[in-house]
Amino acid sequence: MSAALRIQQLNKHFANGKHALRDINLTVQPGEMVALIGASGSGKSTLLRHIAGLAVADASSESLIEVDGRCVQRAGRIHSDIRAVRSQVGFVFQQFNLVDRLPVLMNVLVGLLHRTPRWRGWLRMFKPHERALALEALGRVGIAECHAQRASTLSGGQQQRAAIARTLVQGAKVVLADEPIASLDPESSRKVMDILARINREDRSTVIVSLHQVDVAIKYCPRVVALHQGQVVYDGPSAALTPALLRSLYGVHADEILADATLAQPTLVPVATLAPQWAPALARAA
Repeated sequence: MSAALRIQQLNKHFANGKHALRDINLTVQPGEMVALIGASGSGKSTLLRHIAGLAVADASSESLIEVDGRCVQRAGRIHSDIRAVRSQVGFVFQQFNLVDRLPVLMNVLVGLLHRTPRWRGWLRMFKPHERALALEALGRVGIAECHAQRASTLSGGQQQRAAIARTLVQGAKVVLADEPIASLDPESSRKVMDILARINREDRSTVIVSLHQVDVAIKYCPRVVALHQGQVVYDGPSAALTPALLRSLYGVHADEILADATLAQPTLVPVATLAPQWAPALARAA
């Protein structure tokens, strides 16, 4: 079985010279729920955009990104089959990316455009079974009653749930969520994270979610990848993310990602049961 995500030697420099991503090597297996954590500017959003093929790595690099065994980009070039690959990748944006003036149902149906004739998409001519599929997705995220409302009339939490419903209709195998709860209140945040966890559990979709809230990452994601200045500085079990370990990784930047987070002392997994690369960090945390 192919890995859900495989990244090799990913490097990205911005035009201003900033080295935004440094030698990223990462493999995520099908059905995993993984949190990306790190302070602002650590590279979380940039990494997700590269995975989705929305940004291109350095042309001079030997980089490779594959999703479900299919190439997204190699050596700074987007693959020619990117449209087909993107159809398997759902992206949940921090700012929802809904069309405010369109009904919620129509925003969700956008998830079908990759397999709908272009002329039908332009004319918004969706078949009854397609509309039923979108209504079912809205029901799964708890806002079916809002299907006829304009997207602009929804609360932030409802808009984010509509965006998740769009990925359900899309049938995405990999769901990328970029700070999906950053602008939400605590109750809306809980609902959104519960939905993402349920999609991971029930649909066996691979979910990769970037978060500032370390306590949320520990609660929902068995595995955490921590970024600092564009580098992976930790990849392992969330149970090992004690405040002491985070401060050892982030130094003076730790206060930003620990702000407003209350971390309970985790129940540590025996080191011998973990993958070898996870053991050192867990042993230090203990």
